[in-house]
Amino acid sequence: MTNQWDGTSEHLLRGLAPQVLGAVARRFRDFSSAEDAVQEAMIAAFTQWPREGIPENPRGWLIQVASRRMTDHMRSEIARRERETAVAAETENSTSLLEANMDPDDTLILLFMCCHPALSPSSAIALTLRAVGGLTTAEIANAFLVPEATMAQRISRAKQTIKTSGVPFRLPSPHERTERLPAVLHVLYLIFSEGYTSSVGSHLQRFDLACEAIRLTRNTKTLLPDNPEVTGLLALMLLTDARRAARTGPDEELIPLDKQDRRLWDRAEISEGIELLAAALSMGSVGLYQIQAAIAAVHDEGESVEDTDWPQILALYELLQRVAPGPMVTLNLAIAAAMVHGPAKGLELLRALDRDPRMAGHYRVDAVRAHFFEQMGDHEAAIQHYRIAAGRTTSMPERNYLTTQAARLAGD
Repeated sequence: MTNQWDGTSEHLLRGLAPQVLGAVARRFRDFSSAEDAVQEAMIAAFTQWPREGIPENPRGWLIQVASRRMTDHMRSEIARRERETAVAAETENSTSLLEANMDPDDTLILLFMCCHPALSPSSAIALTLRAVGGLTTAEIANAFLVPEATMAQRISRAKQTIKTSGVPFRLPSPHERTERLPAVLHVLYLIFSEGYTSSVGSHLQRFDLACEAIRLTRNTKTLLPDNPEVTGLLALMLLTDARRAARTGPDEELIPLDKQDRRLWDRAEISEGIELLAAALSMGSVGLYQIQAAIAAVHDEGESVEDTDWPQILALYELLQRVAPGPMVTLNLAIAAAMVHGPAKGLELLRALDRDPRMAGHYRVDAVRAHFFEQMGDHEAAIQHYRIAAGRTTSMPERNYLTTQAARLAGD
């Protein structure tokens, strides 16, 4: 052990957790017990590594420790005696395989395994976000627009459903991968979204999550190179991630799209994203990720907000509303409509969200409404809604931005 524990080591551990869980769950085919074993291995690492140093092969170390925990657990269960010999033999060989870099990408395998046929799509996605994305229950609840307690129950039930279903928790066949692909892509999209705009905490962006989502989507594209939605999702991520450097200031303060220095946008990512989008569209069918990628491309091609082709963006959001209707689509449709037809039109479209229980108390509705009122010159209403939005968000950078907007108008 030569590497020393420092400020980046905790991030290393958290980044390795889904890879280790994927390897252990695939090997022992018991997700719930594997999750417990990996948690014990992480605790052991937090205890030992600061004192003894980081192992040369940290991933292998964690898998070995978790595998030992699993082997001990299985030995204690009489019903699993028949599997004990095979499990022990596989565990003994794990270190040499890891050192030879022969293991596949266990995180990608875990993605498809978690999208289990015994689960509903929403439960599969929630479980996968927890196991693969490392998101907290609060972050997952925010993505689904449900209370945290509801999401905790959903994840707990998902684990129990897998355990009692009798369907093996294993690497799916090619046919099963195709069936589970929509849920896998949605998970990747949500992991990227949480990385691009963190819903909780003091940082606007979580680069580790966004980069991991892009990496896994690239790997999924390698697995399914001719799938238009996989290609479209990768294009969407790259076209969106290209703006990363311009989204925050020196103190990590939020910089909105219309104020960003577009010279900081990553032109290489934009070029690759547009090339991927063109390839996806040429494959025939058009899905929600290709439409969103097309919207991102129009934004990226505009030299300024004024030069952006807003009528085209509005038309694309109208198409997206037909293909994949939802409250966030309606919210973005209202923004695009306001840019084309004026803020009064945007306010009119927002009224539909006031009747949607999923958006009750969601800060973004008030933030957008405040912006529309400001554009109309109604500063009193704008201040009110900026303050309401600031009080509802759990993101400190967004709260600071919204509070600043209210203070700016109050001082005018």
